[in-house]
Amino acid sequence: MAKTIRIASGLGFYGDAWEPVLASIERGGVQYIASDHLAELTLAILQKDRQRDAALGYARDVVPMLARLWPAMRERGVKFVCNAGGLNPAGAAAALRVAFAAKGWKAKIAVVSGDDVLPLMAVAQATAGEFAHLFNGADPAPVRERLVFANAYLGARPIVDALARGADIVLTGRVADAALCLGPLVHEFSWQLEDAATPAELNRLAQGLVVGHLLECSGQGSGGNFGSLGAWQSIPDLAHIGYPIAEVDEDGSAVITKASGSGGRVNFDTVRQQLLYEVHDPHAYLSPDVVLDLSTLTLDDLGDDRVRVHGATGRPRPDRLKIVAGYSDGYKAEVTWGFSWPDAMAKAQTAIHMVKTRLAERRVPHEELFVEYPGLNSAHGTLAPLPEAIDELNEVWVRMVLRTRDQAAADGFGRLFPWMGLSGPAYTCGFQGLHNSGELLGIWPTLIAREQVESQVRIEEVET
Repeated sequence: MAKTIRIASGLGFYGDAWEPVLASIERGGVQYIASDHLAELTLAILQKDRQRDAALGYARDVVPMLARLWPAMRERGVKFVCNAGGLNPAGAAAALRVAFAAKGWKAKIAVVSGDDVLPLMAVAQATAGEFAHLFNGADPAPVRERLVFANAYLGARPIVDALARGADIVLTGRVADAALCLGPLVHEFSWQLEDAATPAELNRLAQGLVVGHLLECSGQGSGGNFGSLGAWQSIPDLAHIGYPIAEVDEDGSAVITKASGSGGRVNFDTVRQQLLYEVHDPHAYLSPDVVLDLSTLTLDDLGDDRVRVHGATGRPRPDRLKIVAGYSDGYKAEVTWGFSWPDAMAKAQTAIHMVKTRLAERRVPHEELFVEYPGLNSAHGTLAPLPEAIDELNEVWVRMVLRTRDQAAADGFGRLFPWMGLSGPAYTCGFQGLHNSGELLGIWPTLIAREQVESQVRIEEVET
C-alpha cells in the first residue's frame, strides 16, 4: 500500500490560536504538526524580550500551547515541529522542560541552533557587496555597529536529522517557513535533499515546498482572511475554523483538507489565495532547499473541503541563504486626537500645522512626523480616496507619529499638546495621550553563502 503522511498546520504567527491545532490532532488523523511562530518582524519583538531578560528571546506561547496539546499528541504519536525558538531555542527548550517536568511528562526534544549569524555580520570587513541590502543594494556599514540580531533562514536538513534521532518535538530558531513541513516529508519518504539533481527529485522537493507554503499561515489556508470580493461572507463558522491539513503521497502530490466538523472552507479559491501569498516571482519561489516554479501547478477541487495539489516543478537550490537582521533605529512616540463636526477636517489640519510649527521652532530633532487619519486612510495610505464631502464629516481622528534618533525628543513629544486643549481648535472626540514604544528596530535583509551558516548548525537533544 502506498504511504501517505498527514501534516497539519500549527500556528501562523506568535500569539495565534492553538485550539484548531487540537482539533487537527483529535479529529484529523495527523502524524505531524508544522507550526510557524515567526513572522518577518517577530524577531524584533523577541529581541526586545531578550533585552529585558537574557533567558527570553523565544516565542513564549509555545510552552502553554504544548502543555495543552501534549496529552493528545502523546496518545496518538503526533510529532511537533516549530520555529518557536526564535532568538533563543535553548531557552525555549529549558522552559518547556520545566513545564513538562512539573507534570511528570516524558518527551524527547531536539533543539536546532546555528542560524545566528550576528558575529559574522558584525565583524565583516568592507568586502564589496558583502551583506548588501537585499532590495536596494545599500552598504551595511552605517548600521553594522547598531546590529542587535542577525539570523539566517535554515532549510529542512536539521529538521530531518532531528526527526531521525527520534525527536517528539523539534524546536528551531529561524528556518524557512515551509521547511517546517518539508522536513517531515523528506524524513518519512527518504527524499534526496542536498543531492537532489534529477527532475523527479527536484519536483518532489518543490511539491513538498508547496505543501509547506499552503500550511504555513494557519487559518489563512482554509478560508480565514479570505479576500475574494463578495465571497468572503460565504466562509462558514470562522469562530471554529479548522486549520489546513495536507495528505501527502510519496511523489509529493497532496490533498489539502481540514478536520471534520471544523469551520472554514477548503476549495479552489481559498487554496489559490494562500498559494500566491507572499510570492514575488511565481516562476522562481526561492527557498533554502529548492527553487519552485508554481506555473506548472494544478489544483483540482474535489469538493467536501478537499483540493488536490500536484505538478510543481523544482530547480536546484540557491547558493546563498537569506538573512533577516535587526538594528537599533531610534525611537517612536505617537498621539491620537479626535475632532468633531462642524469643520472636523479643518480643525485637524490646523492642529497638525500647530504641531509642525512647534517642532520647527523648538528644533526638535526628528526624521519624520507621520500623519494619518484612522477610518479614512490608515489602511491604504495614499491609495485611499478621501470622501468628496470631506468638509462635512461628523468626526476626524488624527494619528501623529514622531520618529527620532533622540530619546529625549520622543519622551517630550506629548508635551507639545496639552496647551492646545484650551488654545487650539475645539475638539470633543477625545485625546489619547503619548504612547512611546521605546527603541525602534530597523530590519536589514541580506544574503550569505550557505556554507558559512550550515557549518555551524547544531542539534541538541533534551529529555524531559
